[in-house]
Parts: sequence; structure tokens; C-alpha cells
Amino acid sequence: MASIAAACSTGLIFRSKDSENNKASMLQHNGFRASKSRAIKCMATQTVSPPKRETDPKKRIVITGMGVVSVFGNDVNTFYDKLLEGESGITLIDKFDASTFTVRFAGQIRNFSSVGYIDGKNDRRLDDCWRYCLVAGRKALDDANLGQQILETMDRTRIGVVVGSGMGGMTTFSNGVEALIQKGFKKITPFFIPYSITNMGSALLAIDRGLMGPNYSISTACATANYCFYAAANHIRRGEADIMVAGGTEAAVNPTGVGGFIACRALSQRNDKPHKASRPWDQDRDGFVIGEGAGVLIMESLEHASKRGANIIAEYLGGAITCDAHHMTDPRKDGLGISSCITKCLQDAGVSPQEVNYVNCHATSTLAGDLAEVNAIKKIFKCTSEMKMNGTKSMIGHGLGAAGGLEAIACIKAINTGWLHPTINQDNLEPQVDIDTVPNVKKQHEVNVAISNSFGFGGHNSVVAFAPFKH
Repeated sequence: MASIAAACSTGLIFRSKDSENNKASMLQHNGFRASKSRAIKCMATQTVSPPKRETDPKKRIVITGMGVVSVFGNDVNTFYDKLLEGESGITLIDKFDASTFTVRFAGQIRNFSSVGYIDGKNDRRLDDCWRYCLVAGRKALDDANLGQQILETMDRTRIGVVVGSGMGGMTTFSNGVEALIQKGFKKITPFFIPYSITNMGSALLAIDRGLMGPNYSISTACATANYCFYAAANHIRRGEADIMVAGGTEAAVNPTGVGGFIACRALSQRNDKPHKASRPWDQDRDGFVIGEGAGVLIMESLEHASKRGANIIAEYLGGAITCDAHHMTDPRKDGLGISSCITKCLQDAGVSPQEVNYVNCHATSTLAGDLAEVNAIKKIFKCTSEMKMNGTKSMIGHGLGAAGGLEAIACIKAINTGWLHPTINQDNLEPQVDIDTVPNVKKQHEVNVAISNSFGFGGHNSVVAFAPFKH
């Protein structure tokens, strides 16, 4: 089971190399922070010339808005508050009759409302994947003070959209195939193709808001959203856009999606305790929990954001994408694809490994997957006394193509609030994991640089870096 899911479900570990660093790690596990002097001493052991960050305001990229659709609702603050509380959003499925399925639970969104964002007729026609995208996208634009009236005063040929999906409109596709088989091709809805294809989220959001800049989707399984952030940032850096709406959306909690992952033997089968099923790094983990939702960021050049007086939430420093070129679902045992991706991300961001002190891990709760990333991480981070990592999926499940979008928001909220959400269900930690996973209870932590990792079937690796914005 573990090998099937490994590429889409890796975890993260860092190991201290000397006794002093090990003491610091133990202090962190007990809720204490190592002193800054220790961090400086730790950094001094690595004589690496500090890389240079981007200084050109046309190429510096800031985050000016965020929008979310999640198991905890459609409000960013509520979403993060629930994460900080350590609340599980994993419940028994009631979107369809799952009584005959060997897995009967998911991170299912309930009581979703698109009122005020999608008109009634379109709302009834749209696949949930695109409903989530439109609501999260428009909420992000509103958060960035880019409502329709303001957008109409701007050059919208320089505002683009890259919101991807791993699966696309799965329910629309499944219903269309069912209609074809049972009733013939004449009974297929005319929306079958448009609402199935993965580019439609970006397209509909652009149509809705009149955004005429670069527009497409990326579909790289569970690495999708980070790929979109990376691509969007590069459009701004190349001068092709001033603003990009970027992220991921997914709605695969349906018979086809759940049944397909059951066939892959990738999912936890803890039907008796769904809220305990997603348990990254725990020795009793048995697979990931399928989730859904959307996470969207407004990425903008510093120059443009400053000119319009935008509220800057955080800075996107850089990112990278690589491929294992190894196997459809299994990661490379040597972790080369992942470690090279992290290295390339830090290079693109102008960040040294010593500066990173928080990692939002891909950690999906599979046996081999959670530790596969460990081998790669050990090659990059040699000193981890000030480092913390956590697993957002422990509470919301694995949002597949949307996962990176949801986790980017968690990273940015950690930067803004100074609090890291816990990794819940940490009852029997893997002995190799000797860095602070923020087990079960939130912790205060001043984030210097955060990286967010996402990896997908096909060997797709993606890493992005965020930091507090400083002039």
C-alpha cells in the first residue's frame, strides 16, 4: 500500500548532528525555544556565502490576498483558527452512499455556500471543483481590495489566472459517462466537456472578473498548486503580468475519486475513528485521507502593490519544480528529485538553508511516503535546532491538487500570527523523527523563512518559499 501512495504522500524530518543541537530539539519538543545565540552558533558552523535575494521591486513578488474553501468553511481566519485548535475536519462521507466502500470517510466539505459569488443558474450547473475555485478566487481578489469596480479601472490585460486541478470536474465527467452508458450519447449534457476539463477553473474566474492576462491550468497531481504559484511568479518576474491569481482547486470526494484511490490502496481504512485516520509520522499510520477544497493567492509585483497602496501580507521568495523520472507512484529511494527541488527553490529564493526555520510538509500519512522525504531533507538541512515542521493534512486530509494552495495559506497565516498549528494524532512518533513536529498542540514560533512542499504521482516535486515582508 505504502509504495503505491509514496510519491503523493511524502513526509519530512531533520536530524541534529551534534549533542548541543539534539538538546535544542528536545527543548523544542517540550515547548521551549532555543535562544537566538544558539541559532547564530548553529549557523556559524556552516560557512556558506549568503545568497542574494531579489531587490528589484518589479521582480519582487508579494502576497496581497488569500481565499479559501475548506472543511472549516470559506473564511481564511476561521480556517486557520480551527487548525490552531487542532480540530479534525475528517468525517464520515454523506455526499453519496459510501456504505459498501471499504473507506467511508473523507475531508468532505459541508454546507458550502456560493451566495454572492455565483448566480443560481450557474451554481446548479457547475461541478463543485469550479464552484470552489470561483468562491476562493473571488474571495482572494476581495481580500486584495480588487473588487469588480476597482478592477474595471485597471489594465486587466496584465492580470492573469493560473489555478490548477489534479482531477478537474470529476463529478461532471462521471455523470456524463453514466448518461452515455445508460441512456446514450444524446443524453449527455452540453456542459460535459467544458465542466470536466481542468483549465475551466482559471477560465471561469477570468470570464467572471474580466482578467485577460496569462491564463491556463496546470495539472501535476498533488503538486499542482505549488506548480501554479511558481509559474505565476515567473510571469510577473518576466514582466508579462502585474498581478496573478494562483492556486489549486479539487472536488474528488465522489464515488469515482474515493473508489479510484481505494483501488490504488492509498487510503487509510480507519472507518471506526475517522478523526484519527490522518496521522503523519505516527507509527500507526495506514494511508492518507482524501480531502477537497481550494486555496488561492493574489501574487503581485512589489512595485504594482506599492503604487496602489495594497496591504502586503507576505512575500513569495521563490520556488522550484523537478521530476523524479523514476516511477509513476513510487519516489526515488535516494530522494534526489526532492532534495534537488528544495535546493533549487532556495537558490531561486536567494535563501540559505540556515535561514529556513519552518516547513509545512507534504506529510500525508502513508507508511513509506512520510519517511521518503526524510532522506532528501537530511541532505539539505544540516542544523535543525531552530526548525519546526507540521502536517496540515492531519486535520483536513489530502486536498490533492488543492493541497498546496491550502497549505500556502497555512504558511502565510503562521508568518502573520506567530503561531504554528499542530500536527494532530501524534501518539507514537517514528523514532527517526527527532525534530519538532508541533505534536498535538499549537506553538508560538517566529517564522524567518517558510517552505511548503508538495509532491505528486508521476514523480512531480514542487517547493515554494515564503517570508515576512520587509521593505
